[in-house]
Amino acid sequence: MSVLRIPNQRAVIDRRRLAEAIAGVVGEKGAQKARADVLALVRQALEDGRRELEQRLEEKPSAGHEITSGYAFLIDQLIRVLHDHVISDVYPVGNRSSGERLTLIAVGGYGRGEMAPHSDVDIAFITPARNTAWCEQVIEALLYYLWDLGLKVGQSSRSVDEMVRMAKSDLTIRTALLEGRYLWGDEALFDETSQRFWGEVVAGSGAKFVAEKLEERNARHKRMGDSRYVVEPNVKDGKGGLRDLQTLYWIGKYVHRVRSAADLVEVGLLTTKEYRSFRRAENFMLAVRCHLHTITKRAEDRLTFDLQREVATRMHFADRPGKSAVERFMQFYFMQAQHVGHLTGVFLAHIDEQMAERRRPTGLLAAFRRRARDYKGYRVMDGRLRAPTDGWFAQDPVRLIEIFQIVEEEGLEIHPATMRVIRRDATLVDNQLRKDPRANALFLKLLTGRRDAETALRWMNESGVFGRFVPDFGKVNAQMQYDMYHHYTVDEHTIRAIGLLGRIERGELTQDHPLATELIPKLASRRVLYVATLLHDIAKGRGGDHSELGADIALTLCPRFGLDEAETQLVSWLVRYHLLMSATAFKRDLADPKTIDDFVAQVQNLERMRHLMVLTIVDIRAVGPGIWNSWKRQLLGDLYLAAEERMRLGDNAHGRPHRVAAKRARVAEMLGDLSHLIDELDSRFDDEFWLSEPEDVIALNLPHYAAAKQLQDRLSIHAHYYPKRGATLVTVIGDDHPGLFYRIAGAIHLAGANIIDARIHTTHAGKAVDNFLVQDPVGQPFREDQQLERLKISIRDAIANRIELVPQLAKRPLARPRAASFDVQPEVFVDNDASRSFTVIEVNARDRPALLNRLARTLFECSLMVNSAHITQFGERVVDSFYVTDLLGGKVTSKSRLAQVKEALLKAASETAEAEAA
Repeated sequence: MSVLRIPNQRAVIDRRRLAEAIAGVVGEKGAQKARADVLALVRQALEDGRRELEQRLEEKPSAGHEITSGYAFLIDQLIRVLHDHVISDVYPVGNRSSGERLTLIAVGGYGRGEMAPHSDVDIAFITPARNTAWCEQVIEALLYYLWDLGLKVGQSSRSVDEMVRMAKSDLTIRTALLEGRYLWGDEALFDETSQRFWGEVVAGSGAKFVAEKLEERNARHKRMGDSRYVVEPNVKDGKGGLRDLQTLYWIGKYVHRVRSAADLVEVGLLTTKEYRSFRRAENFMLAVRCHLHTITKRAEDRLTFDLQREVATRMHFADRPGKSAVERFMQFYFMQAQHVGHLTGVFLAHIDEQMAERRRPTGLLAAFRRRARDYKGYRVMDGRLRAPTDGWFAQDPVRLIEIFQIVEEEGLEIHPATMRVIRRDATLVDNQLRKDPRANALFLKLLTGRRDAETALRWMNESGVFGRFVPDFGKVNAQMQYDMYHHYTVDEHTIRAIGLLGRIERGELTQDHPLATELIPKLASRRVLYVATLLHDIAKGRGGDHSELGADIALTLCPRFGLDEAETQLVSWLVRYHLLMSATAFKRDLADPKTIDDFVAQVQNLERMRHLMVLTIVDIRAVGPGIWNSWKRQLLGDLYLAAEERMRLGDNAHGRPHRVAAKRARVAEMLGDLSHLIDELDSRFDDEFWLSEPEDVIALNLPHYAAAKQLQDRLSIHAHYYPKRGATLVTVIGDDHPGLFYRIAGAIHLAGANIIDARIHTTHAGKAVDNFLVQDPVGQPFREDQQLERLKISIRDAIANRIELVPQLAKRPLARPRAASFDVQPEVFVDNDASRSFTVIEVNARDRPALLNRLARTLFECSLMVNSAHITQFGERVVDSFYVTDLLGGKVTSKSRLAQVKEALLKAASETAEAEAA
């Protein structure tokens, strides 16, 4: 495959002029003494060529093929000039022997003629037999020149026999040579090498090569996240990326010996339209890769958050109402990745059929072949559903919905040839079809399918039918959410949530979600839950509150799908309030009765809450790996059970003496022989302690407090793994004094932990009993003895003033370094209605190690007492909620004082103030 011809090649590099300049300095100084001058000339040519190509990329930011071919051309000419200089001037041989022959083959991406600015230069040096001294000298001299130019060279030096032997046994070598392109040197030797490769290595091994490449591809996808919709994709190796396109070409070339991607049309593996789609996707992704290399000045292939914005700007994407330039750029990227996925499916299926045809028995054995069967007018063979005619869907467009419902219900796949027809005929989905009761009934049956709705809906989405049948869903197709919290595009997140819902209902996730598994069979309408899951994020990217906008969309779509009035109203409510349960559980104090009262007032009945509980779980878990954890499961479960009890018992559940007495009785059972501590320490702890702490924590706190009291220990620190909540419980018991909370918070961060929940108590004897739940930066508990000891030492040193917290915290690196790519403006909200006893202050800001310490210190400086703190992370953003009182134990109600507190917290949350303090 030759390098694409690029315009005005001499502006990139003039090989003749460079060769003449080298000949001039060699003639003047001699080959050995002129080496530095030769290197300087070639280096200048390389820099000038790169500068020219960078300028062209700036002028034509989407010209991926032209720019990558330009870089390959530039390197070609440099290597050719250097080769000629070495064999003519450095190691000249008057009459070379038959063994003193050398051919240079460009292999890999370089051989394909696609080079990003900092791609490796992959060269195979081939000799007739074992290297002669002359061949070794020439190869070594060439490599030193290339290394001195700063190029990263991937090289091999082999005889023809060695090449054949190693290519047979090594898939990577075989793939690299598959794209071998004559670069320079002995052409006859190149022809011999090529003939032996195709005749001795490739011949008869097509099926094995295809199987190995597909296995390699699957392993790569798994390593890269196994989705083409991850929000920081790898342009080269990610699913739907350049490597997938290259795999198609490799397989086509290996099996059919195609010379270029265009030849895939001639051998029937792609249609002309699909080939154009292939080239568009490849051109775009090559351009993106060139921009990544140019920006970073290295071989960077991952489209990270910090680079996405700059690449979007360079490629001239602009902001639009409701969507930023970077979101529009990434949406276009994912649409190209989607095209790659479709091409891959169609292509591989054709290859599979072609190879199966070759293996198919003939003669008498042909009678024993498996026969196709009919199913509702379709043909089924080998687990694949196929349309009987090319005009099947045009005859009745409802079949465009029906086919996906059938494959879900029957556990089949759609034949790639039929999928190709579906993509072509997706334009048949119009308003008439959208209003068709049959089509909507089939769609609802598919959505609520009990076998594998997720896979069928993903096929439907990638075919283009889904977005046309539900245009509101089409608007979020391939739409990314520009933050570190969401791992997938909106459509992929939604489809994954539906898949999780199905798995929970089938009982596959009972251990992870026991409550949700128990609730689903109790629902009055399971289809309400599936439709609400489909619609919960459908209004994202419209510039308003997606929950409110989505609720309005639900009122229109649900009747169309066939839901009755009651179901429609419930779906709309669920979409409107799908964030209510997580916000309450993660940002509010569940021990405060007012929290439960307000939640119940919003939910109103058990049926709504059951739906909301399951919807909340699948929504959070479908965000991405590592987002769901046992801490969130526990909080949501606690909220559900408390709200259920409130609905069941009404006001009787809130009798304060009754609740305290019930908890004391349960703690007594847990303490066993130590239950006498409850009465002995009764005068120390007030009702707030009993009401706010879980029974198992109280059962730990009381013996710890009693032991510290007996030993007259002024500071007692305990840390242990708390499996129930998937965190580490840190308890600090000691003399209470102003600023204790912010010192402990800073110390815990210095020890490498994040606080996710905190409860602050002061006994009647003036002792502090503070409980903290902590995790490491990736949401895992501290378990190792040395980790727990580090926590204790850090807290002890901070309380004793042996460390300066602010400078030390400022030195700590970000737990999520890429968070710096996001501009999160701090916000402060004050709510005096969320609790009967406390003022609730919520701070939203960009996450960083010193934040909680600074906020806690600011509250202390504002003369506020923190009763509890609740910390929730959303990728780069963190929400810290504090339940506070003034020094007299009352709410903060003065407007002027609240304004001062908000101003102080905003300053503390801003990174400018933090930098100044450091």
